[in-house]
Amino acid sequence: MAKKAGVERAPAAHELVVITGLSGSGKGTVLKCLEDVGYYSVDNLPIQLIETFAELTAASPSSRRAALVVDVREGEALKRFPVIYRRIRRRVPARLVFLEADDEALLRRFSETRRPHPLGGGRSVARSIRSERQLLAPIRALADLTISTSKFTVHELREFIGERFGGDRGESKILIYVNSFGFRHGIPHDSDLVFDVRFLPNPNYLPEFKDRTGRDPRVARYIRTFPQTQEFVARISQLLVYLLPHYIHEGKSYLTISFGCTGGQHRSVMMADEIRKRLSRAGFKVKGSHRDIHKH
Repeated sequence: MAKKAGVERAPAAHELVVITGLSGSGKGTVLKCLEDVGYYSVDNLPIQLIETFAELTAASPSSRRAALVVDVREGEALKRFPVIYRRIRRRVPARLVFLEADDEALLRRFSETRRPHPLGGGRSVARSIRSERQLLAPIRALADLTISTSKFTVHELREFIGERFGGDRGESKILIYVNSFGFRHGIPHDSDLVFDVRFLPNPNYLPEFKDRTGRDPRVARYIRTFPQTQEFVARISQLLVYLLPHYIHEGKSYLTISFGCTGGQHRSVMMADEIRKRLSRAGFKVKGSHRDIHKH
């Protein structure tokens, strides 16, 4: 059992958390979660009032931890935020949290909620997202914590923020995503670590396995029969169990590990499932997905 090392600092007695990021990335959820763990929370405070708000909360014994959301709803005034935030940081403890997600996730969320993008004005949602990324780039560069919410459910995001800011946990945690993919469909852009398992014998060439996947026990057994499979699983598991506490110590909050084979149907699927199980048994919080398992 691997013990996860690295203790994150507890929230300061006074702290201002500024939440910003892309529309649809979960800023409202994060603000609500911070309110639930004791932060005095304000949504969409005008830019010109942020410095006053920071000073007032710092002086007030009843609201010494505060959080607010700043985003593109501020319009042209948002361009002044980087200068304002730098001034605030010189006077009070402050953290800037930037939320983002990939285009696919954001498009799906806008489609599901049927809400217009704040930058709409007759433009498509996809074009508005691209424009928003450009507008927010200078603010993103200032962020103390950048969170991609693409793979978070609302519940997981709330849990993550509660653990990060609640101040009542003993150990830092890291959320690990273990994915499989096919190189012919491209490497997942959000991968932190990528392992190529195309050196393993390919079940696709056996007629009885061609239309099955690495989740089929017979296919998985076949792949495991090779000594190189056994050695690779053992070596990668040991490497990851060694690396993860160091990532935690450096403040890494989530890590995406991707295993790739040719089509993403057999070898990478079996390997991702096996590594996910081993990391779970080692005490880590792990989620798995198979991006290309049904592509042919």
